[in-house]
Amino acid sequence: MQYTLKKSLGQHFLVDEKICQKIVAALLEEGNDYSLLEVGPGGGALTKHLLKLDMPAFKAVELDREKVTYLKNTYPVLVDKIIEGSILEIAPPFEGSFILLGNFPYNISTQIVFRVLEWKSQVPVMIGMFQKEVAERIVSKPHTKVYGILSVLVQAFYEVEYLFDVPPTSFNPPPKVVSGMIRLRRKDQPVVMKTERAFFTLVKAAFGQRRKMLRNPMKPFFEASVLQEEIFTKRAEQLTVEEFAALTFRMG
Repeated sequence: MQYTLKKSLGQHFLVDEKICQKIVAALLEEGNDYSLLEVGPGGGALTKHLLKLDMPAFKAVELDREKVTYLKNTYPVLVDKIIEGSILEIAPPFEGSFILLGNFPYNISTQIVFRVLEWKSQVPVMIGMFQKEVAERIVSKPHTKVYGILSVLVQAFYEVEYLFDVPPTSFNPPPKVVSGMIRLRRKDQPVVMKTERAFFTLVKAAFGQRRKMLRNPMKPFFEASVLQEEIFTKRAEQLTVEEFAALTFRMG
């Protein structure tokens, strides 16, 4: 049985065995105590390797019904392990902790990161493939052009690591861009903040006007006297994650 590729779902299926093996190697560094959720198994190139691992439990979430049928026919062991639906809409698939891994569809990859943040109490590790520029944004540091909302929100809770590039030739069909594999490992001690809601609100507002001094976008959140402090003469990309978090305690 064959399957068709659906552009509407941003499908680029991994076909490079060496890349699959590198992803598995990165996963094995986390030990085998965790359950595993694969996002977007597609044609099963990576899935067939994951099924051989000695993990407490494995599930895969796939939106494309045709791929679900193909996977169940090709790998019968998957019959009761596939969740048909979107990662953005399902409930956490396990009771306890689990690693989230996948070659993420480009068109929802950023939303998947926010999903991980929602589930962070259950997701100690995420290993994911993104368009390279998105991967670089997630792992970037202050004082760089690509440092932004995604960088700050993720790094408040996770240590970030860029693992390796994945060339277009590793996929069918080949995308027009290079991909990048990254790993997030949850921090033992997340950055201290007043509330997550305050932190998210502050960071999003700050980068909403990233070219301006923080004094401008921060007006709704701080008293005028506080806004005179030197930190508010900086731009959003100059502040560390810890500095953003510290500011939440002074919001009005």
